[in-house]
Parts: sequence; structure tokens; C-alpha cells
Amino acid sequence: MAKAIMIQGAGSNVGKSMLVAGLARAFANRGLSVAPFKPQNMSNNAAVTEDGGEIGRAQALQALAARRAPITDMNPVLLKPETDTGAQVIVQGQRFATLRARDYSKAKPRLMPPVLDSFKRLSASADLVIVEGAGSPAEINLRAGDIANMGFAQAAGVPVVLVGDIDRGGVIAQIVGTQAVLPPEDAAHIKGFAINKFRGDVSLFDDGLVEIAQRTGWPSLGVVPWFADAWRLPAEDVMDIASTKGGGFKVAVPRLGRIANFDDLDPLSSEPDISVEIVEAGQPLPGDADLVLIPGSKSTIADLAHFRAQGWDIDLAAHIRRGGHVLGICGGYQMLGRDIADPDGIEGVAGSVPGLGHLDVITVMKPEKRLALTDATYRATGDAVQGYEIHLGETSGPDCARAWLDIAGRPEGAASPSGRVRGCYLHGLFASDAFRAAFLADLGGQSGLTYGDDLETTLDALGQHMETHMDLDLLLRLAAPLT
Repeated sequence: MAKAIMIQGAGSNVGKSMLVAGLARAFANRGLSVAPFKPQNMSNNAAVTEDGGEIGRAQALQALAARRAPITDMNPVLLKPETDTGAQVIVQGQRFATLRARDYSKAKPRLMPPVLDSFKRLSASADLVIVEGAGSPAEINLRAGDIANMGFAQAAGVPVVLVGDIDRGGVIAQIVGTQAVLPPEDAAHIKGFAINKFRGDVSLFDDGLVEIAQRTGWPSLGVVPWFADAWRLPAEDVMDIASTKGGGFKVAVPRLGRIANFDDLDPLSSEPDISVEIVEAGQPLPGDADLVLIPGSKSTIADLAHFRAQGWDIDLAAHIRRGGHVLGICGGYQMLGRDIADPDGIEGVAGSVPGLGHLDVITVMKPEKRLALTDATYRATGDAVQGYEIHLGETSGPDCARAWLDIAGRPEGAASPSGRVRGCYLHGLFASDAFRAAFLADLGGQSGLTYGDDLETTLDALGQHMETHMDLDLLLRLAAPLT
């Protein structure tokens, strides 16, 4: 019979996603069949699943940690922000609606049945389901209709471990204060607590653990030190994207306002001879960049306006004149063209806007979203490339005649006559080691990494980190059998 435990945070960004990944690997290493589950996630960093849908990238990483293929039931509700007040709502892998925040609150009661349906189906295939909450249950103003934290825990009968982030300070107040504000019936679901992101001598917090345990009545599952290799794991949140200092080959990445599917950057950031510089709003694109990579976007037209507002269009043109290279992926590919047409107003007001004009292509936005795991071939070398497609819109034009990828005999991508500006719709392509090495070599760089092996090594280290610093036997005892 399957058991389940839920990891909730005393605040946002306490490290829940990484903890679940580490626990999944630790219990998988113990021989258990483990499945990650997050009822509701909010992220524009999505993964395409084998069953033809999309889920949060964090759940795909957790599935990898659990040594199983990611499926849509692992994240039945995914919110993909399109504006400051609205998001596309994905339910069981497929687009459900685009809703403003207030309208989404009214829609949540309709989403609990598919959430529970996915949880039941997933539980049937596992010994242990590790559930990740969202934000914090202390946000009691959001409790009505909740499907992400205590609302789900109560509906599914899943006990909770509450995690605090000591790196931010005030962790005793985080844990004790959460208990204080929760309704008694919600607080009763919490069976233990843990402290994350400790730096230094863990024994210095022994008295703190005693205080929390005495004030809450909850047992401690341990203090988890800062995991130094966390940067090697794919980032889930846009705020977690950071520059990495490697060798002299520099990749500049403008931080778009609605950047999406930025896992394309992870293999490059892990390369020892590559420096990845995330260019913030208000900063110029660096003049010494070898490659400017324009990433995907959830709102291409809005992000194109943002790109121009920073003066990056001028910087990019200068970069190209100096002989620099440019790669646009998905939304970045669309921006590089001559025009972006949105006749149905999918991204806002219907109409057309001029692109950056560095590729002789045009894009027409269409309501049908393409979702596919994709095997491709790099035309220059014949190397295999694995990735995924997740986009609206179709791109065509003369520069598509210089497609540089093949997908099942279909040409993909476009290149300028000089070959220095390229674009494509294939995400995740840099995780393919042979392709990444060949692509970088074309630009004067080099690869010294086997990315998949590096990721596996990091997940194993994270799993051992959990074994060492958390009481996993107690966690298993606290997990509830599912009926």
C-alpha cells in the first residue's frame, strides 16, 4: 500500500523543490518506488511529458531523481504567468483557460477533483508519494478553496512536514508563527518540522530545535545544511537564474520579463569553460560576449517591447556588426525575425509588430500549442539532438531555407546568410553532449562536460545529503498509508 507525506514551507523559496528531489533520490536508493507530486505549481519553466502534456520543470527534475519518467499526473495544475495579474492555467497537462487572479480563485473548487484524480492515479504506481506544497500555508487569506497546501492535505488525508529557511533569519518565528495562525484543523495535519539552508556548525542550533519542539509539540526531522552544489541543478524559478563564472567564452542572456523554459541555460552554466552572464534590465549587453542567447518567452510581443526598452536591440545590432553570434530559442527565435503577427490577439491586442530583423522570417501566432518530445539531427555534423517543443506560432521565410536542424525529415530553424544569427523552436538541445560540443566548437568554444552524468552525480550527492541530515526513518513513519 502506498504512503504519502507532504513537504510544506513556512514561506516561499525555503527550498521545498530541492528537498523533494533529494528525498526522492534518497528513498529510491533505498529501493522504494517513489513519485513526486505537486498539486499546483506556478512557473513558466515547463517540461513536456511522455503523455503529451506539460508540467513544472521542478517536477520533471524530481521524477528524474526518483528514476521514473515525468507524467502530467505529477503536477495536475500549472499556472503560467502571462501578465502581472493573469496566467494560463494548465490542467492535467493541457490548457484549461487564461484567467485573472481573481477569476482563478473562483475556479479553484473546480480543480480539486482533477487534482485528487491525478494523485490517486499516481499513488497506485508508487510505494511513497512525496508531495510538495506551494508558497506557505501561513497565507491564510488564500485558504478558501485551497488546492496547493492544507486544502489538498485535508482532502487527500496526507500528513505534513513544515520546513523553515534559516538562511533568511527568524526561523523559529517562521515555524512557531505558522502554527499560531493556522486553524486548529490545519495545524493538526503537521506532524513534524525541519530546518533548511543552515550554514556553519549545525550543533549551534540545538537549543533552537528544542524551543520549536517545545512550543509546537512537533518533532524535528533535522537541520539540513546548505547544499553547495544546488547551482548544478536546473533552476525552477526565474529569480533563481544566476550568472556563472567559468572560462573565457562568454554567453550573454538578456533576462526577459516573461522568460520561459530557461532550462536551456543549465548545461551551458555547468560547462567549466563557459561563463554565462544574465543581463539584467537597465544593463547593456556585454561587448565581449561570444554568443548572445535570447531565451524563450511566455509573452513574446511584450518581451520584445521590454527588449527594446532596455536598448538591447541597439546592443544586439552592434554585437552582430562586430561578428558576434546570436541564437534565439522559441520566443527569442520569433523576436529575431522581421515581423510577429497576432491576428487573434492571443498575446493581447490583435495586430502585428516588427521584429528585430536579423532573420528574414515572419511569425504568425496561432491558438494551437505544439507540445512534443523531439529527436532531431544537427545538420552540420549529423549529431543527434534530444529536446522538446512547446510553443504557439508558426515561423516561415527565406532564412528557413538555411535550417540547421532536422526533425524526422522536417527542416527546423533558420539562419542568416552569414550563419552568425540562428533560431529554432527546439528547447533542451544543449543537454545533448555531442551537439553542444559541436555547436560551441563552431563558435570557438569548447565543451568539457557530460551533462547527464553530471546531473546524476549531483542528484546522488543530494540524496546522500538528505540521508545524512534528515531523519528519513521518522519521515517514513510519519507518512500516512493511502486508502
